[in-house]
Amino acid sequence: MNEILAVVVTYNRKDMLVKCIDSLRKQTYSDFDILIVDNNSTDGTDETIKPYLSTTVKYHKLSENIGGAGGFNYGMRYSVENDYKYCWVMDDDTLPLENALSELVKADEVLDKNYGVLSSVVLWTDGKECKMNRQKLKKDFYEDVDLLKNGLIRFEQATFVSLFVPTKTIQKVGLPIKEFFIWGDDIEYTRRVAVRKQMNSYIVGKSQVIHAMDSNKGSSIATDNENRINRYNHAFRNENFLYRKEGLKGFIYYFSKCGINCIRVLRSEQSKKMNRLWIIFKNLFLGFFFNPRIETIERTKYDSK
Repeated sequence: MNEILAVVVTYNRKDMLVKCIDSLRKQTYSDFDILIVDNNSTDGTDETIKPYLSTTVKYHKLSENIGGAGGFNYGMRYSVENDYKYCWVMDDDTLPLENALSELVKADEVLDKNYGVLSSVVLWTDGKECKMNRQKLKKDFYEDVDLLKNGLIRFEQATFVSLFVPTKTIQKVGLPIKEFFIWGDDIEYTRRVAVRKQMNSYIVGKSQVIHAMDSNKGSSIATDNENRINRYNHAFRNENFLYRKEGLKGFIYYFSKCGINCIRVLRSEQSKKMNRLWIIFKNLFLGFFFNPRIETIERTKYDSK
């Protein structure tokens, strides 16, 4: 069995999923398995990917849509329970460049396996930075200046678009919070690793992927289309939990962020301003009652470096 499991979470995007699988199959480092976690798609995904399935490409269709957070929880749990040493997670619209995984493996060796998680550089379809997936650097990253020659720089938060996670990290910090459903699960998880558990985590500059989103505008309740604003109920509720876990400083940041978003909504030219403001204020309050449990999981046989 291979030591690395690539976990791809998908929902009703069979054509994009096929492109993701094709990109994975073109990796220069080929010693890895693939697990497709399907959030109960209804677009014929199961039939579309049948030709791709093999002993190294597995497909699990869930009985219900448990969101991206639930899908990553499922896939990372599977990686631990099935004795993989590493879990490489991504969305179905992630297209890794051919050396994306090989560079992650090289970084693992350079760091002597002593890190929390690794994150690839995420580009949009035009080859420029994907704004939604910009990592937040550690302010003291320069303490590792010797690693810059290897294209490595420390961060404190990243997304699940090409995150390389040793299963020993999952054993130490637990799984993504499935109750988040969508939005913020990756920020919470990477901050749990890099900030709360203080496990040094790195951007791998030579590992690059394309995030084939429809646009590269990022996300904002102030500017997003009105048919998407209900999704921000998850965003503001989840962030309440996330930053409460980081004490007074974290809560002040969250409260300030809510205020800034209110100002942006008022200044925006988009419709339904009251609905947008209500989502922010409602979840600023209700978020205090959102207290999901962080699931832990038993150790695998890989209990050393």
